[in-house]
Amino acid sequence: MNAGAKVIITLSFIITVVSFDRYDISGLTPFFLFPLLICGIGNIPPKYVIKKLIAVAPFAVVIGIFNPLVDRKILFHIGSWGISGGWVSFCSIIMRFILTVSAAVLLVAVTGFNAICASLEKFGMPRIFIVQLMFMYRYLFVLSEESERMSRARAARSFNSKHPSLAVYIPLIGQLLLRTLDRAERIYQAMKCRGFNGHFQTTRTSSGRKGLFFAAVCIGMFIFFRFSNIPLLIGTAITGVFR
Repeated sequence: MNAGAKVIITLSFIITVVSFDRYDISGLTPFFLFPLLICGIGNIPPKYVIKKLIAVAPFAVVIGIFNPLVDRKILFHIGSWGISGGWVSFCSIIMRFILTVSAAVLLVAVTGFNAICASLEKFGMPRIFIVQLMFMYRYLFVLSEESERMSRARAARSFNSKHPSLAVYIPLIGQLLLRTLDRAERIYQAMKCRGFNGHFQTTRTSSGRKGLFFAAVCIGMFIFFRFSNIPLLIGTAITGVFR
């Protein structure tokens, strides 16, 4: 499928998810169908997405963990337990985090970062920003490779001690930064020797009706979920039957 259509679908999904009210949890529930659908269509293992979510989950937790302390207004009761607005907004933040990050991870997994950058440039994003994105994406792997080498070296020199002290970590971080900068400079010089002129030769994908049709269907589904609280409608219908 055309990479531009995938980018439009993902951006529409993220904008729709973040547009919900901070207390709206039930309205976000149907949007979990989209990541599950993409995992199935793209043959992406759910474990791959879950690992990415766990890696960045602390940032979302830190953002919303203080909401229960600030917003103590009781919104509803579950039995004898009163649920405050802070806990509801905290759950809403976690749900939005899972939905938006999983959508971004799946976009990269089924499209490729080079194709995404090519589509963004085609949509009018400045070239300098595209180049910065691609450099950042490539040098993240350089950083991870250097950190793995230093970790193996530390383990070899400390008989594989699993609990190094803080005094060991501080110089390791400084050395990691210096080694990464040096490696990145060598990579950049090699790119210049091979004719790099500030523009990446990204993959170009032709537009197709299949991508446009799928994008229209997905955006229509997002709009329907946004303005129709499906869980509330289902709950109302079920309670109406048993009255």
